[in-house]
Amino acid sequence: MPGLSFLPDSFEEYEDLKTLLDAGARWFDIRSAGEVEVRGRPFSLHVAAVGSRDPQAPAIGFFGGIHGLERIGSQLVLDYMRALIGRLAWDELLMRQLESVRLVMMPICNPGGMWLATRANPNGVDLMRNAPQDADEHVPFLAGGQRVGSWLPWYRGRRGAPMEPEAAALLKIVDEELAHRPLAFALDCHSGYGWSDSIWFPYARTRQLMRHLPEMYVLKTMFERAHPHHGYTFEPQSHQYLLHGDLWDCAYDRAPTASVFLPLTLELGSWLWIKKNPRQIFSRQGMFNPVMQHRTARVLRRHANLFEFLTRAAFSASRWLPQGVARQQVLQSAIGHWYRKPGS
Repeated sequence: MPGLSFLPDSFEEYEDLKTLLDAGARWFDIRSAGEVEVRGRPFSLHVAAVGSRDPQAPAIGFFGGIHGLERIGSQLVLDYMRALIGRLAWDELLMRQLESVRLVMMPICNPGGMWLATRANPNGVDLMRNAPQDADEHVPFLAGGQRVGSWLPWYRGRRGAPMEPEAAALLKIVDEELAHRPLAFALDCHSGYGWSDSIWFPYARTRQLMRHLPEMYVLKTMFERAHPHHGYTFEPQSHQYLLHGDLWDCAYDRAPTASVFLPLTLELGSWLWIKKNPRQIFSRQGMFNPVMQHRTARVLRRHANLFEFLTRAAFSASRWLPQGVARQQVLQSAIGHWYRKPGS
């Protein structure tokens, strides 16, 4: 790739993460989920966790940087880590929450792609199209995932090949830290689609209902009541488009049926940033990230409520998880809200 010989030894988000891991070492359980090497430069897939070590405790996983161009997603998770470190020194309420809840953070899932400033990983594979499952119906040309070759965007990888190391590492963290608990959330931070911010949940491969639709509906309702002016579109990803190989579809389907595992994708609408500053369209970074410093700061502030809400919802799970007959009633409300056409 032209110009790679002039790449710096690292990049800002990766160095920021290492600084935060050092600062939080007294509280965090720190591990590497693997390592990728790009042009002789190794990058570790760093993971930090804090809170209860009880495997039955509810947990929340925060992920970013699956697409290397979408730096703002990593910055959101890094900013949350920075706030946690600042609060852990004095916040007694937070310490009490963490006695019963576990937080898991993987801010840079694709460090090689972020270093190279590419959406895909260094092998040219789009990690969000890399899981083995195919969509039930027609997907958008190219954008739904393709196997023609890495010279085209949205490449899934060769059929039958092992998953890319970054994708496999993310799924391993989900399996070990989230999916086998009675309750767990995952929040994966992306950018680049639409005029407004969205929260998507499975499925992306099918229009069928996820088995935990009642729990997702209650979570949405609680969030709207706590933050009535949140501004997110909260819906199944299939309402926008279908795709092959979605990692969160794969993670959700692999989770034990007895567990309540609720993966969420935060999709930041970057088209609005481009509208406010049209010159961004001529920059690959500007297509997916706010370029102006004040807009970046505004984005980091805006989504703090969502991160905090998920922590509180996990801590208070016994007060809101629907059970028995009530759950069936909630299911009907969820179907009516998301899947019935007006007038049907």
